[in-house]
Amino acid sequence: MSATVRGYYPIERRSGEIERLHVQGAALAADAARMLDLIGVAGGWRCLDLGCGPEGITDLLSARAGSSGEVVGLDADSVFIDHARLRAQQRLGSNLSFIVGDAYATGLPDGSFDLVHSRFLASTAREPEKLLQEAMRLTRPGGVLAFQEPDIETLHCIPAHPAWQRLRQVLGEIFPLVAGEDRLAHQLFGLLRRHGFEDVQYRPFLVGFRSDDPMVDYLPATAESVRGKIFELGLMTPADLEATLAACRAHLADPGTVSNFHTVIQVWGTAPALREAERAPG
Repeated sequence: MSATVRGYYPIERRSGEIERLHVQGAALAADAARMLDLIGVAGGWRCLDLGCGPEGITDLLSARAGSSGEVVGLDADSVFIDHARLRAQQRLGSNLSFIVGDAYATGLPDGSFDLVHSRFLASTAREPEKLLQEAMRLTRPGGVLAFQEPDIETLHCIPAHPAWQRLRQVLGEIFPLVAGEDRLAHQLFGLLRRHGFEDVQYRPFLVGFRSDDPMVDYLPATAESVRGKIFELGLMTPADLEATLAACRAHLADPGTVSNFHTVIQVWGTAPALREAERAPG
């Protein structure tokens, strides 16, 4: 596989991308909150959201960490971070801070967070093992590492439509090609266990939409956000993409049509109290 294809986050920050991500975050908020409650995030926790985009789950973390805690959001996109900082400044007594940085090499101190979280980064960017190593390094002994990653195989539209299926097929080809990983979400449970994490949990969830739901445009909007990769990889022509987007949106706007987001797989575990290198010999 060409090195020019692998190793690049394919989603472009186009006009409307910040709004798309906020709509997505709102649709997934209830289940993200449930995960944090099961983890037990509480007052005084220091939390990191890797690849937070324009907000991520930093608002949910902030509410749980409270005034005695701290929440840090990190993303490589400075426009996303500027947007997140502005939103945080509008909240009195905010415990939020945001950093422009590389999720694979943050430069943050070892073991400095009670919770390290990442959503939709490991399976859509590159080198998930490298990301895992950095996230592990940042998690304190006894702290929690949590991932939320997609299983795109469960995307469905009822009744089925050729335009929907075409866009689904294209997205299903792009992310494994670019990230070099396929179905990573299903591997995370085993990965954390193999790295010595304890009490590793596995929680998939699925949300669905009717024609009037803000998330109903998820599939065509995501396809628009990766149009550069679609054309670069020769998966569709510009005219073909525009026609397919229009047909898909017309079908989704029909009150008789329902669709669902891909399954989101939540995996989290507790970092061992002693790292392997710290264990006494013998």
